[in-house]
Amino acid sequence: MERLSDLERQRRIKLERIRERGLDPYPPQVRRTHTVAEAILEFQAGEPEREISLVGRLMSIRVMGKSTFAHIEDGSGHIQIYLRQDSLGEEAYEFFRRDFDIGDFIGATGQLFCTCSGETTLQVGDFRMLAKSLRPLPEKWHGLKDVETRYRQRYLDLIANKEVREIFLIRARIVSTLRRFLDERGFLEVETPILQPIYGGAAARPFVTHHNVLDQDLYLRISDELYLKRLIIGGYERVYEISKDFRNEGVSHKHNPEFTQLEFYQAYADYNDVMKMAEQMISHVAQEVLGATRITYQGNEIDLAPPWPRRSLRQAIKEETGIDYQDYPDAQGLYQAIRTIGGNVEPKATRGKLIDALLSNYVEPKLIQPTFLVDYPLEVSPLAKRKPGHPETVERFEGFVGGIEVCNAFTELNDPLDQEERFLAQGRAYEAGDEEAHQMDEDWLTALSYGMPPTGGFGMGIDRLAMLLTDQASIREVILFPHLRTK
Repeated sequence: MERLSDLERQRRIKLERIRERGLDPYPPQVRRTHTVAEAILEFQAGEPEREISLVGRLMSIRVMGKSTFAHIEDGSGHIQIYLRQDSLGEEAYEFFRRDFDIGDFIGATGQLFCTCSGETTLQVGDFRMLAKSLRPLPEKWHGLKDVETRYRQRYLDLIANKEVREIFLIRARIVSTLRRFLDERGFLEVETPILQPIYGGAAARPFVTHHNVLDQDLYLRISDELYLKRLIIGGYERVYEISKDFRNEGVSHKHNPEFTQLEFYQAYADYNDVMKMAEQMISHVAQEVLGATRITYQGNEIDLAPPWPRRSLRQAIKEETGIDYQDYPDAQGLYQAIRTIGGNVEPKATRGKLIDALLSNYVEPKLIQPTFLVDYPLEVSPLAKRKPGHPETVERFEGFVGGIEVCNAFTELNDPLDQEERFLAQGRAYEAGDEEAHQMDEDWLTALSYGMPPTGGFGMGIDRLAMLLTDQASIREVILFPHLRTK
């Protein structure tokens, strides 16, 4: 059984005193006429004085004998309240002074006035306990800094750090702006399965679960792609989903096992069409949410306004490393070339993994200004269409900002026979030890064999976009409850 601290015992004694007065310290109904922001705005506009009722959490208490100043805070802001013994009566005033603590929720009724220092203040004529806080806020809670506490007890972080609350308000506006952008362009928002019999649509290890009644293993989706493309086959020409996806991979400053992704698919479009839409969409979100397309990320001034530069992946890697991966048709040769320049890579990695390592280690960190890298090797893109005249290259791009990959897209492969061959090749890679290789998906091949129109697809991590637009170096700062190791 948890041992109570002295402060916690004192608060429980106060709780019992409240109940002994015949009062409910957690009443089911609350009277509220204004939010704090509404009350202040109305008062500053010179509205006629009237009695109002405010609610909020007590954030400070300053007792000055027979009068007390305190501050309360609701979701819209904070305001000072003023309690006087001669207006409340000795018993009521003593009740507040003795049994209310910082952290408690209070309802207060009275009239607004302006103090000598110019602060809008509610002179309290009546008050009520709305919820007794049995634990004191952490010491030095004004500006809680301990990272472990901030992530594990996000509610304390939100109480203590207004800038953290602002991050998640911005994140919410990012999502709503993305929805409006797509809705206004004729896209249909849909929902596809989270539990899937075969995982696919990305290169990642899945989480596995088991359905007892069906006696069937299922996977948490790593991507929405193959279900969204089924809808394109079914006749919808523009679809999107903002969803939770799950990948059983490492945790880092830009990876969380559970993350939020936007995917959209547009019939009769290719990766060039999608590229234009991506730069328009991201710059539009910045303009709507922040009021400008110029942002500062980790000390770098970045302009998100289109058009973004396009560079071929092959050329970008060659410029940064001196390695032209086209000169190395097998993994062993490329591995040796990387070792020659001092690269530390897995000896048994596939050629595709080695190319991805060159991108991640040497190119991506330098892509501070918005940049599209285009035209990727076929072996790292099993769902993308080949580039005409270049059978080993596919029409794929990734968008980078601030040294972070923010989006991935391609002209979708719609040839079912080519797709089957790609799946077979991925199966061989899996058997050779590549745990992220794409699985054979017979149902998807069946769907594709009915015909899918030329289609452009796009995926973007909402968390990473939020990192950029709130100037946060870690993905954990933009996820309310990031995954943490069990204590």
